[in-house]
Amino acid sequence: MLRIIGRMLQASCWRHRFWLATLWLALAALSGCGSAPRQASGGPSGPAVVPRDGPAPSGERDGPHAQPPADLASVPDAQPRVEAIRAGGPNKPYTVLGRSYTPIRDDRPFSERGLASWYGRKFHGRRTANGEVYNMYDMTAAHPTLPIPSYVRVRNPANQREVVVRINDRGPFHPGRVIDLSYTAAYKLGLLRGVAPVELTRITFDDIRAGRWRRDTVDDAPPTASATELAQLGEAAAVPASSQAVAVPLDTSPAADDAPVPIAEPRAAAGFWVQLGAFRQREGADGFQRRVVAELDWLAPLLAVFAEPTSYRLQAGPYASRDAAQEAAGRIRDALSLVPMIVERR
Repeated sequence: MLRIIGRMLQASCWRHRFWLATLWLALAALSGCGSAPRQASGGPSGPAVVPRDGPAPSGERDGPHAQPPADLASVPDAQPRVEAIRAGGPNKPYTVLGRSYTPIRDDRPFSERGLASWYGRKFHGRRTANGEVYNMYDMTAAHPTLPIPSYVRVRNPANQREVVVRINDRGPFHPGRVIDLSYTAAYKLGLLRGVAPVELTRITFDDIRAGRWRRDTVDDAPPTASATELAQLGEAAAVPASSQAVAVPLDTSPAADDAPVPIAEPRAAAGFWVQLGAFRQREGADGFQRRVVAELDWLAPLLAVFAEPTSYRLQAGPYASRDAAQEAAGRIRDALSLVPMIVERR
């Protein structure tokens, strides 16, 4: 009898250990699901971010992290794709600070000019208007009325830089401000100094399907300061003012009926040159040269495409003085609605 009781106690002990082990494994799995870092929606650009529950504390100051990632200049833009727009949720009418907003819920074109700001560590890891996790190192933005989700091209007219961001949040709610950018988007645009004018254009479903949102231009001079160096300047950090970029708001692919135009061979003559655009592919530079010649026949003899390690640059010149080059740049700007830049060759 004692042996039977002993065996029963031993079996009961093993069953008890088994269920304890099973319970421990289940709790560990649940704990892992709740604490594992989650990548913020909007693109794989930034590092993983741990979600934080609740709204940001009102007294907490915003700004950059002490040590932002060092390669923010190479973070790719958001890649537009057709995403369904639902009527409710973040796209239903709402009121903030006594003002009512009615979000757009269709695929209409939209463009706007105004002030841009950016938001950073105070909201990093918090939920956006559509429930995604805000990652200040992704290419995202907040807008009061554009559909969530949607995509916009943002342009800084002061330096001609452009980025494509995904709208997944609401704001800003300050007079005159039209968009609140992620830290990385503001960095790439050279807007970390603070509030600054921008131009934004919505990328519609038709634009996405036709590929019209793509640009064949490249930055003339991407930011040279590291993100850490910028953060050390504090919340008033800025991309060097000498950074320039050229963006040509035209479709650079040649039309089928465009007549071939002789392409000038690169000339390294000293003097002042007017740069009209920079392209990743030679075809883009050649196609744009044909369009310029069709619009400005007086400029045709002065045009040249210069091949460089990472780009092809369409320039006109040489001019004997900077004043002469600036006069030509003014005529080009008025005729083509772009902002040329002056390059001196010695």
